[in-house]
Amino acid sequence: VQLQASGGGLVQAGGSLRLSCAASGRTFRNYAMGWFRQGPEKEREFVAVISWSGDITYYKDSVKGRFTISRDNAKNMVYLQMNSLKPEDTAVYYCAAGGWGTVVRGTGVDYWGQGTQVTVSS
Repeated sequence: VQLQASGGGLVQAGGSLRLSCAASGRTFRNYAMGWFRQGPEKEREFVAVISWSGDITYYKDSVKGRFTISRDNAKNMVYLQMNSLKPEDTAVYYCAAGGWGTVVRGTGVDYWGQGTQVTVSS
């Protein structure tokens, strides 16, 4: 599976962005999909995960109620809708594919995409 993230950009605080992750490969629907981020001088951290079927999601506490992860298995796409953005959301965002537990832990992830920069100005 190859992953290509897009949709990042510069937005003012309170604004919204929608990140997309395009996956290649017929086994895409076998994987849980997640989003991670790495802010300036910070370690990469888990943001959100969605099950292979799309019916179970889990979020980092600080983004609950603001971010929504979704997927379209017919299109091999995963999305992260980000609303009410804050300056502390500024980071490079990465999509990832793997088992549910590996994605939540961020270790042993099978596939990583390249990052897309999100910058939130105050």
